[in-house]
Amino acid sequence: MEITLNNGVTMPALGLGVFQSPPEQTTAAVEAALSAGYRHIDTAAAYDNEREVGDGVRRSGLDRSEVFIETKVWVSDYGYDETLHAWEKSARKLGVDYLDLFILHQPAPDRFEKTIASYKALETLLGDGRVRAIGVSNFMPHHLEHLLANVDVVPAVNQIELHPFFAQPQVQAANAENRILTQAWSPIGGITFYPGFGEKLMRNVMEDPSIVAVAEAHGKSPAQVMLRWHLQQGRSAIPKSSTPGRIAENFDVFDFELTADELARIDALDRGLRHGPDPDVARVANFARVIAEA
Repeated sequence: MEITLNNGVTMPALGLGVFQSPPEQTTAAVEAALSAGYRHIDTAAAYDNEREVGDGVRRSGLDRSEVFIETKVWVSDYGYDETLHAWEKSARKLGVDYLDLFILHQPAPDRFEKTIASYKALETLLGDGRVRAIGVSNFMPHHLEHLLANVDVVPAVNQIELHPFFAQPQVQAANAENRILTQAWSPIGGITFYPGFGEKLMRNVMEDPSIVAVAEAHGKSPAQVMLRWHLQQGRSAIPKSSTPGRIAENFDVFDFELTADELARIDALDRGLRHGPDPDVARVANFARVIAEA
């Protein structure tokens, strides 16, 4: 299943995420994913596993053109010249001469002038053919509005935290208004447990009764149901796993379809429960992390 981005480039809707995958496990995970049928791998300079992603792609035996590679610029490399160099670092680590999708990892509102300069570098890379599409990650509607007022190319993708307990409808609406694809990280809410709804409880998205009931009705797992929910609503999703069996299971979502009622039941689970960092909060020490040279 592919999605056509706003610049005409096609991208596999479902990809493998490698956030928090240790380098020593990443190559095998990428090989397993490509063997299972994935053709889209999402990584980032800040994950410190781009080199291993590249190794996995090469070991798969697939031609470079068959694998859609997405990576991200970290905040310490924001700025026009810095981002041009960030492309060089990522390309060398991945062992490629172009990137399919290159995005800014955070809006970094405490230094947004550098964010804009960094995005202008993405525009240059796009014009030069060194990337096929450009985008952003974790941008809220006000970040998008500020960015769009200062750049020429509308982002193709906005990658955000998105799962049934945290659907971010306002961000999705802003993306849709600007023909920006919403791409979900933590698409099955699997990073950890989430606080209860005003109670001192912990709720696991995978164990939600509504999702479990839908999964049982289709003979699928809760994770597969949540991934199908994303795909049927036109989003891209990048579930993370380093376990071959789970990687294959997450890709086995193209042989069933959720009903309109089932989609609505999952939509109704949104409680605004963010787990990842708030994009409007500056994380100065974290943003200062230096990305190693290739």
